Amino acid sequence: MRESFTTWQARFEKLRSNKIFEAVVISIIVISALVIGAKTYEETTQIEQWLLYLDIAVTIFFLVEILIRMAAERTLLSFFKKGWNVFDFLIVTASLIPMDDSEMVLLARLLRIFRVLRLVSMIPELQMLLGALVKSVPRMGYVVLLMFIIFYIYAALGSFLFHNVDDFLWGNISVSMLTLFRIATFEDWTDVMYATQEVYAWSWIYYLTFIFLTAFIFLNMMIGIVLDVMQKESALLDLSNDEGDAAQMQGLRADVHDLRAQLDRMEAALAQSRSPRAPSHQEMGGNHIEKPTND
Repeated sequence: MRESFTTWQARFEKLRSNKIFEAVVISIIVISALVIGAKTYEETTQIEQWLLYLDIAVTIFFLVEILIRMAAERTLLSFFKKGWNVFDFLIVTASLIPMDDSEMVLLARLLRIFRVLRLVSMIPELQMLLGALVKSVPRMGYVVLLMFIIFYIYAALGSFLFHNVDDFLWGNISVSMLTLFRIATFEDWTDVMYATQEVYAWSWIYYLTFIFLTAFIFLNMMIGIVLDVMQKESALLDLSNDEGDAAQMQGLRADVHDLRAQLDRMEAALAQSRSPRAPSHQEMGGNHIEKPTND
């Protein structure tokens, strides 16, 4: 019985790691996304029943696929130890909610939209990008905090200086911060600047310094953080796949460590062979010479 279970587990593991099987799963995920998008058009009401059948077929396929992946693991607990497996399991089980006319139909449609995110769990490069984005959030938090301080200072200045020009844009500090966000995204910011320049000709200094800080400095700082984390994640991915410069460096370090261990053993053997051998207790007893006694 144990041998039969091991045989089937090996077969399921081989099927799970098959590139053709992975390509089929990715294709079904794309088809699922197209079905969801097709339901948003009124022209598809004539084939709505066929779309429902196709949705059921996709749901059954995902259910079989997740069962194959669970059977490919040695234990069920090892399957749920991986975060992406838990994510796929939740998405697939949530898709089992029937698409009927009940009150759950809206929830069922919303949950089926998230099936598109399964592309991330199927493609390692997308996992690397998402992992880099998540890991860069704490470091970007300090940049966001610094940006908020700059926004707050400029919003206070703008409210004090320009509230008499346009109370709708600069009436208070909260409205001023929204106006500055509009300026930072370059959404008709020149119209705002020209309106204040009619009253204060020097106001262009206020706008240009703010854009220089936000658009050029802080934005590039965020991009630099994301690129740095992505480079590290890419190195970890290459290392796990035994590819790239990181894997080569890891192999060289392992070889150097083995050579160093061999040299240490050789030096220890040479040192032991060169050291004088101390006489044993038996040899000392056999060569013992009794002292003559004086009668």
